[in-house]
Amino acid sequence: MRKKEKNRNSLAASFQQALAAEDLCAQVFEGFPFPIQIFDPDGTSALVNRCFLEEYQIEDPVAVVGVFNILHDPLVRAYRSEIERAFSGDYVFIPDVKVPTQELAQRHGVETSIQAIYQDISVFPVLSSEEEIKYVVVVMVNRRIYRDREEIMRAKEFIANNCLEKYDAAKAAQAAGLCPSHLARLFKQHTGITLHDYYINCLMEKVKENLTDRNLSVSQAFAACNLDYCGHYARVFKERVGYSPSVYRKMALSRTK
Repeated sequence: MRKKEKNRNSLAASFQQALAAEDLCAQVFEGFPFPIQIFDPDGTSALVNRCFLEEYQIEDPVAVVGVFNILHDPLVRAYRSEIERAFSGDYVFIPDVKVPTQELAQRHGVETSIQAIYQDISVFPVLSSEEEIKYVVVVMVNRRIYRDREEIMRAKEFIANNCLEKYDAAKAAQAAGLCPSHLARLFKQHTGITLHDYYINCLMEKVKENLTDRNLSVSQAFAACNLDYCGHYARVFKERVGYSPSVYRKMALSRTK
């Protein structure tokens, strides 16, 4: 057996042993120096460690645990087949994965100067005494980290603060201190998305905030962002968030009872 395969099997065996002992599990899980996320057999996030929260600047694990399902998450669609193998019992190693840090920051409502993280990701099942899948563990090891340029940060700040107004690339460029064409090229080069895509992401975050307001209906949550709920933007919301507006609202409100 090759050295890498031995190391991977050893990692899986360590987690198998740790998760079988509650005290040991807590020590290994929280003290592990890499972000870890553990999923239930149906794909729902069950646990995250402290390093995971710090990596993605998430204050409360409640924002993640029980909320997202990795098997249905649009942000991991490129690796879905590999991930599904782990949920079928295989050990999966995915090297040099570009993490969608900006999309994750938008999802969790946080600001980050990190533009891209490249990780080696290990995904493997932990079995019960009956040899059934009890959990699926995802361990993420950072390889390279890229941060935004100052001009990109200024453009992002302008768009985030003015996303309820009509999209205006010229004003965003003025805020960044660049001409529109230069900003467009630089923004796409550093973020992997267009300036307009970022604007739409910010809008969807505003809609998400409104959907947690019990005094607003779903259509009113969209209207407060100058958007029409029927049609295009409802589809955009589902594509970018992973859930329909009504499903997201139900999940969000259930967590605030």
